[in-house]
Amino acid sequence: MDKFSFLNAAHTGFIADLYEQYLTNPDAIEPSWRSFFQGYDLANEKYTLTDKEISEEIPQEVRKEFLVIDLINGYRTRGHLFTKTNPVRERRKYEPTLALENFGLSDADLNTRFSAGEILGLGKTTLTVIISHLQAIYCDSIGVEYMYMRNPEKLKWWQERLNQNDNHPNYSVDSKKYILNKLNQAVTFESFLQTKYVGQKRFSLEGGEALIPGISVALRNASESFGVEECVIGMAHRGRLNTLVNIFKKPVRDLFSEFEGKDFEDENIDGDVKYHLGLTLSKTYRDGKKIKMNLVPNPSHLETVAAVAEGITRAKIDRKYNGDENKILPIIIHGDAAIAGQGIAYEVTQMAKLNGYKTGGTIHIVVNNQIGFTTNYLDARSSTYCTDVAKVTLSPVLHVNADDIEAVCHAMEMALEYRMKFKSDIFIDLLGYRKYGHNEGDEPRFTQPNLYKAISKHKDPKDIYVAKLLAEGSIDAAHIEGITAEFKAMLEDEFEKSKLQATSKLKEFMQSTWKGFVRQQLEAMLKPIDTTYSAEALKGISKIVSTVPENVKFVRKAERILQGRAKMVFEDDKLDWGMAETLAYGSLLEEGFHVRISGQDVERGTFSHRHAILRDENTEERINLLNTNPKNKGEMTIYNSLLSEYGVLGFDYGYAMANPNTLTIWEAQFGDFSNGAQIMFDQYISAAEDKWKMQNGIVVLLPHGYEGQGSEHSSARIERYLQLCAEDNMTVANCTTPANFYHLLRRQMKRNYRKPLIVFTPKSLLRHPKVVSSMDDFSKGEFQEVIDDVINPSKVTKLVFCMGKFYYDLLAEREKLEREDIALIRIEQLFPLHLEKIQQVIDRYPNATDYVWAQEEPRNMGAWSFMLERFELVKLQVCSLKYYAVPAAGSSTRFKIRHQRVIDSVFETKE
Repeated sequence: MDKFSFLNAAHTGFIADLYEQYLTNPDAIEPSWRSFFQGYDLANEKYTLTDKEISEEIPQEVRKEFLVIDLINGYRTRGHLFTKTNPVRERRKYEPTLALENFGLSDADLNTRFSAGEILGLGKTTLTVIISHLQAIYCDSIGVEYMYMRNPEKLKWWQERLNQNDNHPNYSVDSKKYILNKLNQAVTFESFLQTKYVGQKRFSLEGGEALIPGISVALRNASESFGVEECVIGMAHRGRLNTLVNIFKKPVRDLFSEFEGKDFEDENIDGDVKYHLGLTLSKTYRDGKKIKMNLVPNPSHLETVAAVAEGITRAKIDRKYNGDENKILPIIIHGDAAIAGQGIAYEVTQMAKLNGYKTGGTIHIVVNNQIGFTTNYLDARSSTYCTDVAKVTLSPVLHVNADDIEAVCHAMEMALEYRMKFKSDIFIDLLGYRKYGHNEGDEPRFTQPNLYKAISKHKDPKDIYVAKLLAEGSIDAAHIEGITAEFKAMLEDEFEKSKLQATSKLKEFMQSTWKGFVRQQLEAMLKPIDTTYSAEALKGISKIVSTVPENVKFVRKAERILQGRAKMVFEDDKLDWGMAETLAYGSLLEEGFHVRISGQDVERGTFSHRHAILRDENTEERINLLNTNPKNKGEMTIYNSLLSEYGVLGFDYGYAMANPNTLTIWEAQFGDFSNGAQIMFDQYISAAEDKWKMQNGIVVLLPHGYEGQGSEHSSARIERYLQLCAEDNMTVANCTTPANFYHLLRRQMKRNYRKPLIVFTPKSLLRHPKVVSSMDDFSKGEFQEVIDDVINPSKVTKLVFCMGKFYYDLLAEREKLEREDIALIRIEQLFPLHLEKIQQVIDRYPNATDYVWAQEEPRNMGAWSFMLERFELVKLQVCSLKYYAVPAAGSSTRFKIRHQRVIDSVFETKE
């Protein structure tokens, strides 16, 4: 009966505080108290809160304290469901509510003073005051989700931070005027465009204009309070023009010229629509501190830019800021339908804490229109919120009413503080609306008539804020009239001046990063580049990567790999593919370049050929032997990625964009896996230079080759990349010798410009006895776009052009048949084709009458269609599989029959 009587003597404030600690982190509580609280929780689950037994055994005063703590915990956990965050819609109803009776309390308790108030920083106070405080914190214009976080320090930080000023900002008059000025710019800019360019697409920010003052406050605080020197912003098209003008200070007349559809000044680019363009600039704040701001160019494909922006940020952390994540801030601006519906949003979120991809935390802002094109939110997601992807990494979410401008700025400030303290992601759900249709030519009433009736009657956020400031006396009518007239006058002046411009100008993104690099066209891509490196230096590197460091113990198989490296260099002079790759990286590191490789299983390599990272058998320490070279001026980093193609390739593309002196490589586990990243190839890799004047040296390694492994593990879909090739947009190669691959990688960095490089790499050839090169091939050679045959030219009547592994299949058959009338010509660089060198090869065979393109892929795949279009030197015939829907047969027996049939067709003799 009296087993809980000791509670009568205990201070209820102490018990309340202890229980609150227990709710946050049970393991931190003294065991006997933990047992008591566990029993109390069990009782709450097993019995009703008015159960007679509990009432008798636990003192009434203590029991009520627990109930109030439960109430506080209820607001913290579920208060976000009962906020005033939706400016134009009634919120969905959720049960149970936060009503007193749901926590075993009643109106009779409202005037009772509870020590539980101490948890909220109120001291012992009445239940009425406690509820008022909780309502202000959790149920007003900001809804907070954070209680699912498992880190006690983060939970405590949020609880203490939210207690300050009841989660309501207390801005000075000057701060309010600053916020108003940015809001006025945002609203006035949109209304000006609506007047001047009726019906033109601009993807306006109307209904979400709070984004502009919110970002402005965040960036100013980042610079002035936290010493942030740079930010990288990735966002889609909604509100982008407003951001370019009012955050990035893009010359307004340039934007107006783009609205007029004027041609671009540079004839060598095609440019892009105005709401896809990026910009880089520096801004100086009141205290003289500067911040460099980058708005990353983006395509229409939703969320793609997020991965690119994160890669840019990481590159700058690694190379510009020496690992200091405090110096740079990534901000990703999403749409509500996109973040809920696009898989890459999840992929990027999963990167947040991974060694190869983390950026010290990202502020994610969702411009929540509550609609995607014409689709209502109830049809766009199953989750409660569009931001529920945040819970994957236990990131907090702030849901904010976009009509409450001060709440928006307050949320931005808290998000910035959290990111800078904990180096973690945080999400802001900026809940507003979309004033017009998806674009300004749409009629939204077709699909949402009631919503748009409400929107048409709704005041814009500027009018709402002005009324608030006038009422409290922070401004007078003359102030708002003055700043509005001044901004409108500037827009009108720039509008008139834009009419005098004959063309539009496209400014280069991150221009200072690319100083010294010159955009080049086709002619430069075909010029030879000196990629030689002395044999002595290469042997020095070979020694390092074939030697076990002192005080390190590798597993026996790893030691045998090192012994094999030494043997092929110092005894046999036959270097394989893996060694060639290693020497390419090692030589570049000595010359001052950096190397970054990422992808699934790249440390070892899918086919166990690379072994860039070895582990100490005892400590499991990761050891990269290339980085132990004392002659290195650069650093190599290599990371096994998460099981993602789209997000990781986007990240690495961004990394290469921000660091042209790093050989940045993404490797697919199998070549066809790049299908999952096709948007990156279509919208960035193949097109960015022509759209946005952006160079990029990303290298993509795609394992390719038909070895009877079925449809998905054979073809890297060569045809897709060749179809994307234009005059000078990228390089596509399929090397057949280790040395040629070595020179290709070195050429990528030795040029004074950057183009993406797609390489179809081998699988079975990694250990093929004929796929070896001598040290002379590395130290004296250069990249060969075409490799001629070693055969008597006068006996040749048929020239067979081929590539990659299929060359070795044809070579084996020719040796078997002892044929001397067929020459096998390897096209190592598929794009751009070096037609001059190919012609020189053709000229060496005066008796040739038949010219064949031979490939192992089906006729509708591989390089045949490309060759048919681009290879105009002679009339080609084709030897290949017939047209198939799949790249290869699933049966190894059937594959061998078909494969041999193609080989036989190459060696057929005309009668």
